[in-house]
Amino acid sequence: MEKKSAKIRVPATTANLGPGFDSFGMALKLYNYITVELTENDELTFKNVSKEYCTNDNLVYQGYRAAMEYMKIPCEEGLCIQIEHQIPICRGLGSSAALLVAGVKAASELHGGALSDEEIIVIATKIEGHPDNIAAAVKGGLNASMMEEGKAYTVRYDVHDSIHCVAVVPDFQLSTELSRSVLPKQLDYPSAVYNISHGAVLLKAMEMGDEELIDAALRDRLHQDYRKSLIPGYETAEKAARELGIITYALSGAGPTQLVLTKQDSVDFAAKLIGKIAGELPNWKVIAVDIDTEGAVAL
Repeated sequence: MEKKSAKIRVPATTANLGPGFDSFGMALKLYNYITVELTENDELTFKNVSKEYCTNDNLVYQGYRAAMEYMKIPCEEGLCIQIEHQIPICRGLGSSAALLVAGVKAASELHGGALSDEEIIVIATKIEGHPDNIAAAVKGGLNASMMEEGKAYTVRYDVHDSIHCVAVVPDFQLSTELSRSVLPKQLDYPSAVYNISHGAVLLKAMEMGDEELIDAALRDRLHQDYRKSLIPGYETAEKAARELGIITYALSGAGPTQLVLTKQDSVDFAAKLIGKIAGELPNWKVIAVDIDTEGAVAL
């Protein structure tokens, strides 16, 4: 019997991870739940979606439509899209990737589960433009991705069980376009070598759980220092986190969210950190997230 609806759970993702600009992505235990239902109304409708996103440009619908085109199946006119948000929008936690992946996977689920994870990554990456968040949202865990002749290739890495994650979320949005506008247009050879070497070491350091190595390897010369200037309060939050004892502190994606890696219990650490920064950054959130290992799943 043909399915009439599909509910997809998709994790938040943190991209770049220091030197892995547009290449590294890791899934986090913070989720959006997206339901796509076939209807007989012959129109696109929405539930629990802000009015400005109730259009054909909705990212879930874009992903769904792209998947249908890929599968060479006519896209139904009667669809209802419902979104339950946990992932903050435009905060550097992969909200757009989550919606795109959900749309692609929903189309697959409603039509026999025809698409592999690799195909979902290919379809969603064509819309998103780069595969770092996409690969992590689909596969879960820590992934390194690259593009070659328009095709996305991804490899998943293990992360040591002792590593926990906390997201520090400012009370303002930061668009990817703005955060990219402050980046250097050219990179000298020493800086390129610095990032390549640090990225290679970081992946193994995450597998080993080596605190000193992770902290050193998460530094970069391509994007973090430039983007910090767009995030008032960054230094305050980082100083407070380091005083509590952490592995390292870095930008999440394009920001403004910041990622804490710690060997402390993430819930306990989040409670301690929000207590330290609440006076100076009263509207910021600190969220215990940890690492999701499942990726996007149909419920």
